[in-house]
Amino acid sequence: MTTSSILGQFDLCADKAELPDLDNGYYYPVDARMRLFGDNTRWAVVVELLGYAPRSGNLIDVMQWFGNCLTRGDPGFGDFLARVDNMEEIDPDGAEVYAGGAPVVVRGTALPVDTHAGTPLQNVFRQLAPASRELLLADETELRARIPSDLPELLRLDEWNQPDDFWDAMPSGHETFQMIAEVLASGDPALYRPTLAANTHWSHWPDAGTL
Repeated sequence: MTTSSILGQFDLCADKAELPDLDNGYYYPVDARMRLFGDNTRWAVVVELLGYAPRSGNLIDVMQWFGNCLTRGDPGFGDFLARVDNMEEIDPDGAEVYAGGAPVVVRGTALPVDTHAGTPLQNVFRQLAPASRELLLADETELRARIPSDLPELLRLDEWNQPDDFWDAMPSGHETFQMIAEVLASGDPALYRPTLAANTHWSHWPDAGTL
């Protein structure tokens, strides 16, 4: 298990457009998380991009897995998990705006909405995310769906620097992924020392979701 082999998998996935895409035109980004797992012989990375997808009519947690020990599936796209239980109540007409007068229900938990009717749904979900991210993002069962249950977690990133376009900057040439590979190959999370400013907050991707 070497940094070059790890970066090679990332590059291969980039070639197939199977790396996380915060600028995806089909969903409005809401939140993101990356988690690194590994031991002496195995490694895995789980990335979540939480976003409102109008075509799917829900807030979707796009989960992607990478690694040399996946228990099912190939590296790249994995699961697309709808998070809101009561979309028919908060947007009964499919107008992509908040109908008003109802909480957003996630996993059976009602989250109060402090905004007016007619607010775009992506703004509603973005307002809820900071205080409810553990409810909106993957739980342990979802997280371990494609990786061994005994694989130790090395590092969790709630923000990082993401290339604007993987066609222009392959992962093997980008600081974030180089450091991720170093952490995984060594098992030392202290090797993640970024110098580039984090840009995974939704405000950095104004064109996402506009297709």
